[in-house]
Amino acid sequence: MRLAVVGNPENRRVALFAAAVQRAGLPAPEVFPWRDVLRDGRVPGPGTLVRIDSPGENAEVGALLRELGGGRPAGPAEHGEIVGAAAAFAGLRVALGRVEAGGGVLLNSPAEILAMTAKPRCHALLTARGVPVPPALEPVHDYASLRSAMARAGWPRVFVKPAYGSSASGVLALAAAGRRVTAVTSAELSGGRLFNNLRVRRYDGEPVIASIVDRLAPDGLHVERWFPKAALDDRVLDLRVVVIAGRPRHVVVRASRSPMTNLHLGNARGDVAAVRAAAGERAWEAAMHTCARVAECFPGSLQAGVDLMFRAGWREHAVAEVNAFGDLLPGVLVDGLDTYGAQVAAIKEMACAT
Repeated sequence: MRLAVVGNPENRRVALFAAAVQRAGLPAPEVFPWRDVLRDGRVPGPGTLVRIDSPGENAEVGALLRELGGGRPAGPAEHGEIVGAAAAFAGLRVALGRVEAGGGVLLNSPAEILAMTAKPRCHALLTARGVPVPPALEPVHDYASLRSAMARAGWPRVFVKPAYGSSASGVLALAAAGRRVTAVTSAELSGGRLFNNLRVRRYDGEPVIASIVDRLAPDGLHVERWFPKAALDDRVLDLRVVVIAGRPRHVVVRASRSPMTNLHLGNARGDVAAVRAAAGERAWEAAMHTCARVAECFPGSLQAGVDLMFRAGWREHAVAEVNAFGDLLPGVLVDGLDTYGAQVAAIKEMACAT
């Protein structure tokens, strides 16, 4: 069995997967850098099992994706700068097509990676399959149309998400009460540019909030009704559940004093057992069943990261997002295996079955 990874060689995701492969007694996977895929079209060939990993966290790769998708030169963005998401997504579509055309056996479907990454498309797919998600507004194209759509729907509180963003980049938790508008976000305007800052901040001035939304809008927006999350110890929380080969396995609780729960924003890992106890076994099992149903929507993907929210009161839950590259949960072990080890074990089972 020959394994290959399409990824950024310096990224810890690639290193952790390679380490899991070698712990399982298999030859180290060959790494095909995203840089080479984009520049030279070098991809894994037939007879290779191919893991497609995230192209993120590499400024050069980001610029190459935007250039490929936008059809014009694109210089590297500044650290944390939010720019060209739609062009990068279009570039990713082309790049994934190259990988697929190489003839390798893909462990995650390019079409499904794209469906997970495009928030409006993913939301529509889950809705059609009966998976619980927060309701979404009609498409909006700027701040003015956002406020008009909120008024028509009667929703005073929403989450505004870039259509192709990740890691809470550009997400705003927006609330409107009469003329008063507030937003909680990690986005920051600086020098005429928009950045994803690791410090979550609150904006109370409508002009700056409108400016942020209007800067994000050309790359697409997805707006959902605010889902009031359950809380423990004065922190709201949600779950990242990694589903591997159809089974919800690794779970991390993300707890925060703000609506943004992403761990890289300085939030804390919560106690899974405490959350399970607070929810009760029936609600917990129902939530895990929903995560398995999400995986059924993406049958060509060995793994997916599901962001699951319990509603305050624990009686209901909903899926916030599905992440094609959401399996980075360092130190979280199930049956002695991290997320990468569990995937390698599933790969070996697949190989034996064939």
